[in-house]
Amino acid sequence: MGMRSKEIRLKSRPIGTPAAKDFELAEITLPDPGAGEALVKNLWMSVDPYMRGRMYDRASYVPPFQIGEALQGGAVGEVVASNDPALKPGDLVQSMFGWREGFVAPAASLQKLPSGNAPPQAYLGVLGMPGMTAYSGFLRLGEPKPGEVVFVSGAAGAVGSVVCQIAKIKGCEVVASVGADDKAAWLKGRGVDHVVNYKTCGDLLTAVRAAAPKGIDIYFDNVGGEHLEVALELARPFGRFVECGMISQYNNTEPTPGPRNIIYVVGKSLRIQGFIVTNFMDMQQQFFADMSQWIAEGRIAWEETVEHGIENAPTAFLKLFSGGNTGKMLVKLG
Repeated sequence: MGMRSKEIRLKSRPIGTPAAKDFELAEITLPDPGAGEALVKNLWMSVDPYMRGRMYDRASYVPPFQIGEALQGGAVGEVVASNDPALKPGDLVQSMFGWREGFVAPAASLQKLPSGNAPPQAYLGVLGMPGMTAYSGFLRLGEPKPGEVVFVSGAAGAVGSVVCQIAKIKGCEVVASVGADDKAAWLKGRGVDHVVNYKTCGDLLTAVRAAAPKGIDIYFDNVGGEHLEVALELARPFGRFVECGMISQYNNTEPTPGPRNIIYVVGKSLRIQGFIVTNFMDMQQQFFADMSQWIAEGRIAWEETVEHGIENAPTAFLKLFSGGNTGKMLVKLG
């Protein structure tokens, strides 16, 4: 008798902001692993903003989720049984088979976690895709130099919080935008120079201008919308805009008007470039080396927001769009 596994499936394609009714919980019996396969029990799974894009039925950099099938996403699990010499029971592995309690998959599709000091769930956050996104986008496209002013939106999230800390390591002055006072306090405790609460600061442009009176050299964008307009207004000549995400627009049912002040791109000689983390996989070894060292030195810390149980994975996902997470949003399984 195979292991039982609960999973979350996409029930309907969300229109606007996703709702609980767009997801369904199902239970299956897993097959025994065949040759070259392993049976894995998931311990942690990740929910990330990019998953919203996969809920539309459209071509993108990752294929869309299918109705009636289990969703996919980053997960860390423990090998229960293996028919491949590369893995043995008890090994911890990273996979894209999240949103389920267990699975059977080819051992070649699983990444064995290095034995280190970091907790396993860190490989879904600061040592995983969000950390790599922050590291590669900020360093490769931002090209930070000591003394430059960096503006980060969504600065308390899994990506933004790492960008802020790397910017400080690189000798930059950091202005961060967040939506809650406890998030602001955490970033200040990590050495961030100025933090703006965009929900309570009144006029965002006035608040960011007060924090960065000389203007900004690098804008790391996780939010888009009004934040992007403010960054264009305050950008210094030859500023670099690292376009990582625009979560303010992921649930829009109509196209949003573009930044009204995009004309600044010309007169200020700005560079605006979007990226996907997979563009920069050539940086992965350097990322692991640098990030592991910075963590060991106490120069990078991270926050986690944890929901418990597979049935609460949709709740965890929906909280990403209301700012209900500080740092990495995770679901602890089992």
